[in-house]
Amino acid sequence: MAEEEVKTIEATEEVIEEVAEPETFAKSGKKSKKHIEEVKAEEERQARKAERAAADAAEKPKGATPVTRPKLERRGKKYQEAAKLIEKGKAYILKDAIELAIKSSPVKFDASVEIHARLGVDPRQADQNIRTTMVLPNGNGKTVRVAVFAPADICKAAKAAGADIAEDEEFLKQLEKGTIDFDVLISTPQYMPKLGKFARLLGPKGLMPNPKAGTVTMDVEKAVKDAKAGKVEYRVDKQAIVHIGVGKVSFGADKLMENANAFFDSLKAQKPASLKGSYVKSVFITTTMGPSIAIENIYN
Repeated sequence: MAEEEVKTIEATEEVIEEVAEPETFAKSGKKSKKHIEEVKAEEERQARKAERAAADAAEKPKGATPVTRPKLERRGKKYQEAAKLIEKGKAYILKDAIELAIKSSPVKFDASVEIHARLGVDPRQADQNIRTTMVLPNGNGKTVRVAVFAPADICKAAKAAGADIAEDEEFLKQLEKGTIDFDVLISTPQYMPKLGKFARLLGPKGLMPNPKAGTVTMDVEKAVKDAKAGKVEYRVDKQAIVHIGVGKVSFGADKLMENANAFFDSLKAQKPASLKGSYVKSVFITTTMGPSIAIENIYN
């Protein structure tokens, strides 16, 4: 009897200790009651999710691995027909590439002809971040609307040179409304501070005047004539590729050849002095929605 009484007393003391020392929680943070309950609930949820996933995997038999068709087969019929004209893996001389690009254009409208050149530069380096302008001998086939923001006397000369819009303070009122009906904006250096507050509107569209692009100048009349004559800007992107449109399919091979040669001459002139290794890595020509054609790389 004595032993049983001792065991009963010990059990009673343990119960008293458990009651006397309840679980304590912090007011906030990871040791708070709310957080601990949320953690437990999340663990239970994840366990139920794992059980369901295991049950689904056991019930559903694995089917055959889907077959991915080649990229060419996923293209349209006209594109596939045009691609058959191009010999895979072959680099064509420029003249042949242009003639083939015209022949392989799969669209009914007057497609643009573009050249894409991958360079060996590092665009993060200031001296290798290529950006310049040039005038294509035969234009690029696009109708360019030119706007001029300058003093009244310069605006008058700009209008005579062919500017579509040439205004002073009235131009700012249009920008405040968010109205943009031009492709190129030219301004004078003293008027550039007034355009500062519209940088978020013009910048992303590539319309903010820039001295490198020749759109911030005192010779506004010449800038307007150049823009109307087919002056284009090209720059290297983050992947070190230059993209430029050199005309339309309707230009014919000779005019496109002249424009392409003018571009390559301009590109070679922009080669950074600090560059080590090859300058032009690869060149391709293509038309709108058409297949690309590799050009023989002789431009280093």
